[in-house]
Amino acid sequence: QVQLVESGGGLVQPGGSLRLSCTPSGSIFNINVMGWYRQAPGQQREWVASITNGGSTNYADTVKGRFTISRDNAKNTVYLQMNSLKPEDTAVYYCNINGIGYALWGQGTQVTVST
Repeated sequence: QVQLVESGGGLVQPGGSLRLSCTPSGSIFNINVMGWYRQAPGQQREWVASITNGGSTNYADTVKGRFTISRDNAKNTVYLQMNSLKPEDTAVYYCNINGIGYALWGQGTQVTVST
């Protein structure tokens, strides 16, 4: 079964940057939307950003102007560039790929913003 492999999380100081990546472990087809979600301790998982097959992007208001989602269609990989990070961005970040007849989730990668 295909899994999504995430990387790029870690510890960063406020104002710093991180870039998350998410790529499938095998071949997948007919991708519609790729996105990122996050879940902070004691909170529900929330949507962060998404990008359609045509390249249209959307962002949660809390990250708009600081985060950028992008995708490499040749590699079926989705990225999340996170700039000007704040302590409230601390969470486990999950990638999601929705295709025709399937939905895949990554295992999550921890992002901690702290001094």
